[in-house]
Amino acid sequence: MFPDFEFHHLQGFIAVARAGNFTKAAEELGLSQSALSRSIQKLEIQIGQPLFDRQPRQVILTPAGETFFPKAKQILSLVEDAFREISEGENIGHIRLAAIPTIAPFFLPGLLTGFSSEYPEIKVSVTESTSESIVKGSKRGEFDAAIIALPYPIENLKSYPLFDEELFLVLPSGHALGESEEISVQDLQEIPFVMLRKEHCLSDQVETFCQRESVHPISIERTSQLATVQELVSLEHGISIIPDMARNIDSSEKRIYRRFAEPRPQRTISLLINPDRFQSRALLSFLGYLKKTYSASALPDQK
Repeated sequence: MFPDFEFHHLQGFIAVARAGNFTKAAEELGLSQSALSRSIQKLEIQIGQPLFDRQPRQVILTPAGETFFPKAKQILSLVEDAFREISEGENIGHIRLAAIPTIAPFFLPGLLTGFSSEYPEIKVSVTESTSESIVKGSKRGEFDAAIIALPYPIENLKSYPLFDEELFLVLPSGHALGESEEISVQDLQEIPFVMLRKEHCLSDQVETFCQRESVHPISIERTSQLATVQELVSLEHGISIIPDMARNIDSSEKRIYRRFAEPRPQRTISLLINPDRFQSRALLSFLGYLKKTYSASALPDQK
């Protein structure tokens, strides 16, 4: 039915739909804008309808484009998976792993060192990004696996809990609350907080915990790194709530940590995969290592 169809037409369509702009999509694909425009025009002629509404500053999918987009992504994913499955060698491969910033620098070094010692032939590439970007990328097939903190919405993806992690109150040394071994969340009312920016899921988790106890934290500063949060706490800009994995490697005498009274706040560190994507032998080896190391019985068995 489509004798002149070429696979790169599909790749170009998906790139433009995601970028909302021919210039950005062309740069991403390494093409000239005119070449990409011709490719899209050929695809539109084959389909018989325009796929984009071309506006002065952006392009928007037409109703036909909206219908075609998810199918095009599915076709591209199937072809990519087929190539990976055919070209894969026994126990040799590459894993694309994503992790959020409040996990990656604290958890991944030990995890990847242990995995590499057991599977030195498998290469692991790491991407650090926000939960939102990781979930979107996982749905698009950009990552083979991801490590995030739950709760977080992950529609159409599969999560496997690895372990629960407690969250701790961090205070500047000499703070009055430091005299107590355990802190009630009610004690934090009216005390300024230093927090991560809204795009970090830890920020939402902290606010949810406080609000569940009818406490509304006063956020006076927001940063993009936990290390910056800790330093601002040292400078008495406010207090904060920090994951245990960050607390464990903090040797500064400028900060002290205290546990909360029950119910203590926590997050669940989980592995995220797209069940609709091909699972390579390398990925199955990684899943098997996680299952053995963290007693994560729900993880799939290595085949």
